[in-house]
Amino acid sequence: MSAVALYRRSLGNFRDTIAIVRRRFAVRPARYPEIPWLVWVAAWLLLAVAVGLSLDSAAGRMRGEWTPTFVRFTDFFTDFGLGGWYLIPAALCLIAANLTDWRSLSRRSRLLVYNWTCFAFLVLCAVGLSGLAVNLLKYGIGRARPLYFDSFGVLSLHPLAMDARFAGFPSGHATTMGAVFGILLLLFPRRWYIALAVTGCIASTRVFVGAHYPSDTVAGFGLGLAFAIVSGMVFARLGFIFRRPSSTRPVPKRTFRLLSSSGSTGKSSAAGRSREQLSADRP
Repeated sequence: MSAVALYRRSLGNFRDTIAIVRRRFAVRPARYPEIPWLVWVAAWLLLAVAVGLSLDSAAGRMRGEWTPTFVRFTDFFTDFGLGGWYLIPAALCLIAANLTDWRSLSRRSRLLVYNWTCFAFLVLCAVGLSGLAVNLLKYGIGRARPLYFDSFGVLSLHPLAMDARFAGFPSGHATTMGAVFGILLLLFPRRWYIALAVTGCIASTRVFVGAHYPSDTVAGFGLGLAFAIVSGMVFARLGFIFRRPSSTRPVPKRTFRLLSSSGSTGKSSAAGRSREQLSADRP
């Protein structure tokens, strides 16, 4: 295929997607789950303050006192809080979907590609937007990191210093893990405790490597979680991944699957789900 034909396909797919999103926003009223945001925000802030008052000073004093083996262990896992682990695969998935000839796919394959595209877009929104927000906050607030506890203390603020030394609050890694937890919470609500344990542990490594205070990680984790929930609510309004909820959270559609079914029974059920999905997703 020539580069011109590939460009035209990509542009056509992009225009079709934008048209569907605009049309759905226009015809679907803004009905979202009744989440008590003020209560949750107040609880999040109070928890961050409580953790800060009780643990931040101790974390600053203990910096450098952890055993080298433990520090290497946490230093390995802390890298999984980098947004690139999630944003790069999501962006590549969207690029591949944008270059795909959707009309040539079977119903089953089209449904699978559609679900992966929506999932990648959700990850890009939740992790990417929360990442932008946390960087604006951390450089705007300018809190000194625990690495400089002896020089600046536990609550030294340097707003708009634009210096990595003063970019402690909130934690960017913890924000990413909060967004990942929010996505997993929406998609697999019955396994929320497993997702919380894994993402919470990765977020906490920022304390042990001396990059953030405990309150930084709590604040960042809550920020990322909030962005994931809001992204899920918008996706539910658009009919992507989630159905329009009448409860307190977006609920995944029965047609949302990231793995293809196998066997004849799987083929018939997949075809049925594909017809249901494509019918529901017509603009």
